[in-house]
Amino acid sequence: MTQNLKHGLFVVLGLVALFSTWPHAFDWMANGGNILNPVAFFGDAIKAGGTAAFLSIDMAIAWVVFMIWVVFDAQRIGLGLRWGWGFVGLSYIGVSLAFPLYLVVRERFLDRQRHAG
Repeated sequence: MTQNLKHGLFVVLGLVALFSTWPHAFDWMANGGNILNPVAFFGDAIKAGGTAAFLSIDMAIAWVVFMIWVVFDAQRIGLGLRWGWGFVGLSYIGVSLAFPLYLVVRERFLDRQRHAG
């Protein structure tokens, strides 16, 4: 798979995730939910039943891992701490959007570094 095709796939998957998940978030917020309060968000999802609890816990842990990893990875590869924190912020819109976009930015940055040096 070529880089551009892979990056395109990541972006498309991120956009599919964005448009398939946010209608549910808007419904939840319309009923008083606060999307900037992850404890309340995942807490409310846990109340819905076993499947929602599983997915919420799984996603919460993956989100925490992503937030830690992306900050240190962006700094480690030379992209910079601001980029890492920017993607942490973007993850509040959705990890399924932030993660694939970070992979695209990361790979393109590393490719430019390889070709420059």
